[in-house]
Amino acid sequence: MASATARRAAAVLRDRIRTHRTAQRTRRTAARAARRVRTGPRALATHVIAVVPDADAATLKAVTAGLRTAGKKQGIKGRRARICRSLTGPRRLVKTVYRYTRDQVARLAAAYKPRKAEYKAVRAALLAAA
Repeated sequence: MASATARRAAAVLRDRIRTHRTAQRTRRTAARAARRVRTGPRALATHVIAVVPDADAATLKAVTAGLRTAGKKQGIKGRRARICRSLTGPRRLVKTVYRYTRDQVARLAAAYKPRKAEYKAVRAALLAAA
């Protein structure tokens, strides 16, 4: 039977490993998104993840929706692409998506006027990355 000190030490190590693994996953996702954004047009969410990797899902969704709305007002639609998705079963549905270049995202971010502080920080990061 292990002593209490050994159990505590093992628990500290487990927590540290879990924390480092989560941070590494976030860094890897951001690096992958940044590389993809540099190589060609990508989805708005990919652009946001590339500049703000620690944004939560709700912020990501709200900012991309706001950028799309700004795009409609500016007439920036992005390049159309067709992808096959099977989200809920064996059928592979063809879906139309839009991909944006870095310049288009910079113009969208300039036209995007958020109110919430979190969204303003994301907008500033998008403008700085352009």
